[in-house]
Amino acid sequence: MAKISVIGSGFSGLAAACFAARDGHEVSVYEKNATIGGRARSFSEAGFTFDMGPSWYWMPDVFETFFQAFGKSAADYYQLEQLDPGFQIVFGNQDILPVPAKLEELYQIFESYEAGSSEALRKFLKEAEFKYRVGMQDLVYKPAFSWMEFANLDVAKGMLQSNLFSSVSSYVNGYFKDPRLKALMEFPVLFLGAMANKIPALYTMMNYSALVQGTWYPQGGMFKIIEGMQQLASSLGVQFYPNTPITRIEVNGSRVQALHTAAGRVETDGLIASADYNHVEQELLEPAYRNYSSDYWKKKTFAPSCLIYYLGVNKKIGKLLHHNLFFDADFEKHAESIYQSPQWPGEPLFYVCCPSKTDHSVAPAGMENIFILVPIATGLEDTEEKRESYFASIIRRIEAHTGETILNDIVYKKNYSLDNFVSDYHAFGGNAYGLANTLSQTAVLKPSLRNKKLKNMFYTGQLTVPGPGVPPALISGQLAAKELSKYFKKTRINEAIV
Repeated sequence: MAKISVIGSGFSGLAAACFAARDGHEVSVYEKNATIGGRARSFSEAGFTFDMGPSWYWMPDVFETFFQAFGKSAADYYQLEQLDPGFQIVFGNQDILPVPAKLEELYQIFESYEAGSSEALRKFLKEAEFKYRVGMQDLVYKPAFSWMEFANLDVAKGMLQSNLFSSVSSYVNGYFKDPRLKALMEFPVLFLGAMANKIPALYTMMNYSALVQGTWYPQGGMFKIIEGMQQLASSLGVQFYPNTPITRIEVNGSRVQALHTAAGRVETDGLIASADYNHVEQELLEPAYRNYSSDYWKKKTFAPSCLIYYLGVNKKIGKLLHHNLFFDADFEKHAESIYQSPQWPGEPLFYVCCPSKTDHSVAPAGMENIFILVPIATGLEDTEEKRESYFASIIRRIEAHTGETILNDIVYKKNYSLDNFVSDYHAFGGNAYGLANTLSQTAVLKPSLRNKKLKNMFYTGQLTVPGPGVPPALISGQLAAKELSKYFKKTRINEAIV
């Protein structure tokens, strides 16, 4: 039995801890914050309970696959509810596109926007399903150490048939003409980190999950998943140490030997770093043991960060669904302010989550729990004045959509943005979602899952393979744990031979 240390307790760290413990190792998880969960933490104030980060439950099969690896089911830890409509896009002037759970209803809505588009959608989703199967079965569960992992003829054929070398934008334009339908079909890749004309069309597989598998919600909030994973990890013998930031990684030869914390030195046989990759390398490791220089990270293309408002409202608000996308401003201009000329956006698009529409436990009776997210570029100057400068205009746009006053009914308010991501998670540039899934940052071209200088150290999370998002984080943790266990197995074999 080896002693394995995991730095960070987000989705990838918890997944890594569970799989490492299942493999028979003694696992300890070190978390700098007071509570477990990383970006998926929650907090409660004034009778409201807020998920701090992830709010979309897509790709339910990935969650189920995770729990099934331990003889469990997601239902053992939380209750899922499918949302209907799954979400809505607000284009302004009462121009609203709802996305129903039933496909036949969605086909009818498409046809009402554009003649012939229902048949185009059927074909689009059939191809999206193929990409999803290829992506989830042949691509994302590989550690991406070498292109040879993808050299299998069936895999290569699947990648080519998945339009890997064309863009989401050009692919969508080949099916639909109405700008509202195109916005819906491009939306799922919005947080993958580049404009739709830069993201490989392979990622239209996300439309299969969004429109066919549907949008779900774990009762009690997304933090219920974290609680379930922690419960599973604890049952496997994993020990958790919150309020324990790591200050230095001690190396002996070509191996990590110990972690240094404010509470003292802890010896370890192996390390999985789920904390910010750049922080771990630049702040915790000596230069000789880093995979990448600080200049490397400065040249990377990052997915957006965000400006978030957590609001408690002293009344119920009509016309808001659980998930609401406000596309009532110029999409291209906002995207350019994130990806081409990084700056605070002029008139931003934004997302509103109102979980109290589905879950009465997250707000006092008769009130609403509202989470507003504005995608912004990383590395911007972040001030309280800048955060507040957007708030009033965003509330006015929500009021225009709902036909109700909201501003004077807010009884709780908190904002969160770039500087908070840096202080809470050591996030490089204040990033919220990790690296962009551009073609030049795909698979082997992403930061490596393994430390190339230290044999018993691996990385996991949104800055390595397979990429940003909650389901990829679960997979990333599994990959890191699997590779570390392979290292120990190989070491035991070599020692037995000697």
